[in-house]
Amino acid sequence: MKSKRFANVWDALCDTPEEAANLTARSELMMQITRIVKKSGWTQVEAAKRCRVTQPRMNDLLRGRIDRFSLDALVNIATALGRKVQLKLKAA
Repeated sequence: MKSKRFANVWDALCDTPEEAANLTARSELMMQITRIVKKSGWTQVEAAKRCRVTQPRMNDLLRGRIDRFSLDALVNIATALGRKVQLKLKAA
């Protein structure tokens, strides 16, 4: 059996490159937002207020439930935290 190498887990799990790219961007944003919340020492309730979402929604984000967040929603959350989201395109 020959093993394949992938750039990230999403490339291995997704059916299309488009789906992998979307999940990669979403997971990266989720991890960065989680770092901001944890570094700030906020409770989920406080973080939710700052991000303009409900506490259960914040819980989903902090637990990495990527299927519950669109790229749009994550950009809105990052912006509510006073961050600018920038995307870079690279040749595949």
